[in-house]
Amino acid sequence: MAGPCSARLQGDVAAFTAALRTLVNNPQFSDVMFVVGQEQQKVFAHRCVLACRCQAFRGMLSQAPVGSQDSSSSITPQGPFILGNVQPEVFLAVIEFLYTNSVTLNSNIALEVLTSSVEYGLQELCKLCVKFIKDTLSVEQVCEALQAAVTYGQVDLQQHCLDFIEGCTAAVVRTQGFRELSDVVLARVLRSDRLAVDELDLVQAVREWAHVSSAVLERPVPEVAALPVRELRLPLLAPSELVTLESYNQQDLLIPVSCSSLCLLTDLESWVLQDVLRRTTV
Repeated sequence: MAGPCSARLQGDVAAFTAALRTLVNNPQFSDVMFVVGQEQQKVFAHRCVLACRCQAFRGMLSQAPVGSQDSSSSITPQGPFILGNVQPEVFLAVIEFLYTNSVTLNSNIALEVLTSSVEYGLQELCKLCVKFIKDTLSVEQVCEALQAAVTYGQVDLQQHCLDFIEGCTAAVVRTQGFRELSDVVLARVLRSDRLAVDELDLVQAVREWAHVSSAVLERPVPEVAALPVRELRLPLLAPSELVTLESYNQQDLLIPVSCSSLCLLTDLESWVLQDVLRRTTV
């Protein structure tokens, strides 16, 4: 005699998602509250949803509320949990994803949601953020996106950003994001041999970056710029451009020169020759 048949049947996913969306930041029946951002905005949620969807929240919510002996049976609102370093809109995007497996992003919050997805271990949310960032990449935001990609090990996004920068380098080097790159990430950009910008303009952009970094880090310009300067292609500069570079270099010593030299231009030419030799032996 044959056994009973069984099957798992799928209902209307869209209707289910829409129903869960009504619970996002809904105080009705909620049992946990967060106070988010400098605005101290209250965000309401449900412990069972957060715990089953995110291991980080499971750990956060595992402790019983004050005065309760059994956290699993208590329905008393837990918290509030203070999250002062995240924007409410960013945190709500994370909550939306946990409830609906979808997320509403815009270019103002996408990178911060990416950061939160990494912090909370939400790989699927991370992938959605990366896709959105790649699809909406702009000159103004590409350097910030590249910095985040390197920081969080997003290799695909990193390469996408580098390809974007190579196509519009002259515009990118004038952005605030370029001036805020770390020395390691800037050196990675300069290592490309397909940058669409004149070498002297690139040197000047690195000089501006170095002065900003020097002020922020309170370290000398030659020190903060040591790594990126190694990637500059000074052999590409014409003699007249070296003269221009000399005049700036006398002020901040961005390019390393010998203190005992009688002629700075000669030092620069010597440094260029050494650079050529170094590159040909690599």
